[in-house]
Amino acid sequence: MRSGDSTDSLIVKWRRQVIDSQGWRRRLLALCSGLVAVLALPPLHIVPALVPALTILTWLIEGARQNEIPSRGKRGGTALFRTGAWSAFAAGWWFGVGFFAAGLYWVSLSFLVDARQFAWMIPFALLGLSGGFAILIGLSTWAAHMSARGKPQRLFVMIAVWWVVFEWVRGWLLTGFPWNYLGTVWTFSDAALQLASILGVLGLSLVTMLAAAAPALLGSSENRGRSSLVIVGGIYFILAIIWLGGAYRLHLAGDSYLENVRLRLVQPNIDQRDKWKAELRGRHLNNLMSLSEAKVKTYSPTHVIWPETAVPFFFDSSPAGLRAVSQVIPKGGALLTGAPRRSGGKTTDGKNEPTQLWNSFHVLSDQAQIVQTYDKHHLVPFGEYVPFRNIINVDKLTAGRMDFSPGPGPRILFVPGAPPVSPLICYEVIFAGKVAGETGGESAERPGWLVNVTNDAWFGTSSGPHQHFAAARLRSVEEGLPLVRVANTGISGVIDAYGRVKARSHLNERTFIDSRLPQSLRGPTFYGMYGDWGVFALMLVVILISIFPHFFLKIQRT
Repeated sequence: MRSGDSTDSLIVKWRRQVIDSQGWRRRLLALCSGLVAVLALPPLHIVPALVPALTILTWLIEGARQNEIPSRGKRGGTALFRTGAWSAFAAGWWFGVGFFAAGLYWVSLSFLVDARQFAWMIPFALLGLSGGFAILIGLSTWAAHMSARGKPQRLFVMIAVWWVVFEWVRGWLLTGFPWNYLGTVWTFSDAALQLASILGVLGLSLVTMLAAAAPALLGSSENRGRSSLVIVGGIYFILAIIWLGGAYRLHLAGDSYLENVRLRLVQPNIDQRDKWKAELRGRHLNNLMSLSEAKVKTYSPTHVIWPETAVPFFFDSSPAGLRAVSQVIPKGGALLTGAPRRSGGKTTDGKNEPTQLWNSFHVLSDQAQIVQTYDKHHLVPFGEYVPFRNIINVDKLTAGRMDFSPGPGPRILFVPGAPPVSPLICYEVIFAGKVAGETGGESAERPGWLVNVTNDAWFGTSSGPHQHFAAARLRSVEEGLPLVRVANTGISGVIDAYGRVKARSHLNERTFIDSRLPQSLRGPTFYGMYGDWGVFALMLVVILISIFPHFFLKIQRT
């Protein structure tokens, strides 16, 4: 027997074992595949791990047809409720539990900041998140099973398409949580990321799913030979073309910076347990100011940027604090900082208005004036507010009993001495297509840069801050805008309009970063103009190719 035949037979054997698995073995295979897939995410980026993980998932969906026995109850059952369809859903759900539990484990660390009050919530939060989001992966495998109709050459396409559809759903359902989209695995490669300027992160997810699931064809005894090799080889050829195209785009890009904007990013590295202690607030403010005023030869910053809720007081009720902070503002420049904001209380005519609390971003001039303010509009459930508070009687994770109020939406702020900026507070940066104010087409409302202020101290030394930083890089490529990220601790950095990291800090480091501001692209990217419509159109083309391959591909069957 030739070695090639031996390898071929081994793949067929593996496929048959996966397809024939039942009961707890089937569930364990799905769960472990989800755990393996997480290895491809930041910070590990072991992208080849996706191939066995998603190949096994595809085989599990294929094996669900063996369970096509109508459910008990209504005579004959319906296609939607046959046990095979539920078997496909279950395979995706168990895969999703492993994928999200391992990918989002760091969320549980935030409950340990005040462990006495919140540690009991860890299993509910982690199991609730992983089990809830796994439903969407279960729906994608169920939909793939229903639409592929038992054809392996269509199944791997359908799982890719439906995976991306439900990633998109996850981006807005119940306020949305588009964290760890599969396209994020490519953030180790500047060249591969360039596709996001056309199709966004969902486009990267689509080609990644196709490439990772396509090898499932090689294990099918009915689809071996030239046709399967051509399909798999063709997809990997397209992946190589995407990488080469991105490398060529970067080759033409060069480096360009604004001449008169010199940034200082301040990362104070304040432990979350100490951040709001009244007796330490003066020390925290001195920490920020000393880093802001540090002298560096041949460099004089024009704009200083502090992280999310950096200022430990309300500007409107502390004129002395505002004057003190203004001492670090360069003449003719500005300080950009996160700070809590409060409104309401007693008005000038003696009336009492309801008090509201905001997680805000301020632009301060060298005249100790707040010239622009943005209020965070996409709040973190249970972190900044408790949804259904009249039913769920728990405290939010952040300090204080009062919930934060959401702002009106994205804004573009004008900054003295710098281009207009679109501010993003904390995880607002993970929402593709919603980071650049009111941009679109040739709108004059396009900002010159993005600023993401955040506080990743909640998540310690974990994969969370790395995943957060990776999401920020994707936004810069999608919009063709430089992004400046400033964290209390986490990963602060300067990212150019092509997603290239020009400067960055490390986790748990007290430091500052001096950098010029990279220039934005002259106009919006394709994604900046059309958003996710491009990837939806591509998905339609991919579906048509899988249904009518003879119209698109010249495949000689063996």
